Amino acid sequence: MKRHKAVVMSSVATPAVGDTRHESSAAVTVPVSNASASAPHADPVVTAIERGAHPLRSTDPEGSLRDLQALGRMVRGADVVGLGEATHGSRDFFRMKHRVFRYLVEEKGFRSFALELPWSSGVRLDAYVVDGKGDLKDIAREEFQGSYRIWNNQDYLDLIEWMRTYNLRHPDDPVRFMGDDMGYAGPESYERVTGYVARRYPRLLDRVTELYRGLAPTTDAGTYSAEYFKLPLGERRERAERTGEVYELLRKQRPAAGADRRAHLWMVQHARAIHQMARGMAFDFEDEDQVAAMMKLRDQVMAENVAWWHRHTGDRILLSAHNTHVSYDSFDARYPKTQGAFLRDVLGGDYVSIGFTFYKGAFKAFGAEDNVMRTYRVGAAEPGSNEHTLDQARQEDYLLDLRTAPAPARAWLDKERATWNIGAGWPDPVKYTTALRKAHDILIHLHDVEATTYLGTP
Repeated sequence: MKRHKAVVMSSVATPAVGDTRHESSAAVTVPVSNASASAPHADPVVTAIERGAHPLRSTDPEGSLRDLQALGRMVRGADVVGLGEATHGSRDFFRMKHRVFRYLVEEKGFRSFALELPWSSGVRLDAYVVDGKGDLKDIAREEFQGSYRIWNNQDYLDLIEWMRTYNLRHPDDPVRFMGDDMGYAGPESYERVTGYVARRYPRLLDRVTELYRGLAPTTDAGTYSAEYFKLPLGERRERAERTGEVYELLRKQRPAAGADRRAHLWMVQHARAIHQMARGMAFDFEDEDQVAAMMKLRDQVMAENVAWWHRHTGDRILLSAHNTHVSYDSFDARYPKTQGAFLRDVLGGDYVSIGFTFYKGAFKAFGAEDNVMRTYRVGAAEPGSNEHTLDQARQEDYLLDLRTAPAPARAWLDKERATWNIGAGWPDPVKYTTALRKAHDILIHLHDVEATTYLGTP
């Protein structure tokens, strides 16, 4: 999850009056123009954007998907499509992701949704959407904690429920859910690994049990993560050595072919996810260089997990994360190499990145000073920013293929300038800039966004 990232625009962000759970949930509809459709625009860049733009009817995941056929042509035969978000807490980004995923499932054969969420949490949600195991609200409350609690919102629960309903109608061809992140490893992961070792490699059980001793969470996920951060650096590094030894022990085993080999692959991946968490916690968070190295590892891990899932399930995947993570270039030294860049290394043209921009609107975020979830609102993007120019097009909400846009637009998109890029915390004094065409292949621009309905404790 991208944290405490924002850009300072001319309008000061202020908490919105009231809470979005009292706001209308009506979908944003689009074919309203910012300018006369018949009048040519004086700015050649805006004219070029208008020529390349494909209008979007709505962000509502229900109803017709005809306007997304243009997106289908843009993603072509990609196996993994990264779909970003310019804030971590806006309803319209989440609803549009639901809409895009529904289109890719129904029209393009995609079968997995990957989220910036721990691997073990994804396994629990996958069991729910495929087999109906557990209660979704309980799972969300227990797994969407700590840095991930922003995901406990109505829009994501609606998406997950849609996946469950789809699977009830298509039991022989299900959609699946995966978490690709490394921020937490739930107790079930440790139980899966030790249980598998007990059944298949009993001679290793004592060693694995000893290496994992005291590591599995015994509290809720948020408390566990907070307490882990407080451990001395030496202890965190020693834990990573222990989880790494288990991973290597399992990886070196040679199971029989068929079902045995498949079960072994999954158990090795569970052990790997446990080790990924421990490795991520083994950095010195007081050292800025170490933090940057951890963030690079995190994006690498997320990419590796998505690539692993694609390779071993065969599924085409919609990957959901912040714009920074799905992009090819973060334009930020604190994010040395992004998940999108790692995926491009592995998949080449089979990975496509889609970024979001917005002109103005609201979002949920943690208060930078007190970590309390609130609704914030920002005014119009300032002149000279990416969004200010993008919003002058007569189409309010639209798709734009950055690779094939008319030449004046491509030249403009190649230049770095201020951009809304808001993470989980607000406010943030950091000024963020990006050259959109160097970051993404496709852009979805929304004129106005509203905050999601947060379901956790305010």
